[in-house]
Amino acid sequence: MKVRNQFGEVLHLLESGKEPILIEKRKKVRAVLISYEDFQNRFIDKLAEEEKRRFLEDLRERREPSMVPRSPLDTLRRLRGYDD
Repeated sequence: MKVRNQFGEVLHLLESGKEPILIEKRKKVRAVLISYEDFQNRFIDKLAEEEKRRFLEDLRERREPSMVPRSPLDTLRRLRGYDD
């Protein structure tokens, strides 16, 4: 109820306190509010970093000298998931 009635104060607490806010209903935690900065650091940036790491690993695998040179068409097919 406090969140609903004092939303501005809750937002201020999130921004200044950097601590998550637990939302309870009938003495049971139902949700957690975190600041946008925490959300970005914990989820968005982490996902982007993971995608970047996978991309670079895939790129390194494709550049290994042991790989047989492919035509541009074969490379495009492989990138699109049509491996031979």
